[in-house]
Amino acid sequence: MTTAQHRIGDAARLSGVPAANIRYYEKEGLLPGQARADNRYRLYSDEEVHRLRFVRLCRAMDMSLDEVRTLLQLDARGLQAPGGAADHAACATLDEHLAHVRTRLRELRVLERELQALRARCDGTGGHCHVIEALHARADADPVPEPVTGARRHV
Repeated sequence: MTTAQHRIGDAARLSGVPAANIRYYEKEGLLPGQARADNRYRLYSDEEVHRLRFVRLCRAMDMSLDEVRTLLQLDARGLQAPGGAADHAACATLDEHLAHVRTRLRELRVLERELQALRARCDGTGGHCHVIEALHARADADPVPEPVTGARRHV
């Protein structure tokens, strides 16, 4: 790859990653600390723009930052032997993520059934829809979670 330098706006445009996310990924260690031009602008190489595209792809597959970080650490850009330890570790990372996705799919199927049952409460017959009433009843029936100590909760 070339060593062309791109300011953050250009890197964002070329990678499809918003500038704010680029700064965040740099802070989280997914990108190395950036070189600065004389005017203090961050500068990104073509290789770093590619790395941002790689991160964007992984995040689009709902991978956590830790999973992306693991894959980036394993990436030796073709220097690893096929079937070597890095391949096995990458597969293990994907297997863990796949298990998470399957769990989430099961949760989403339960949510779909709950929403369909709720939607059935308002079938267009009669003069009154019972969706809001059902939501209020469910809100009253759900147990209140225990407060989290040592951290602020945002509801």
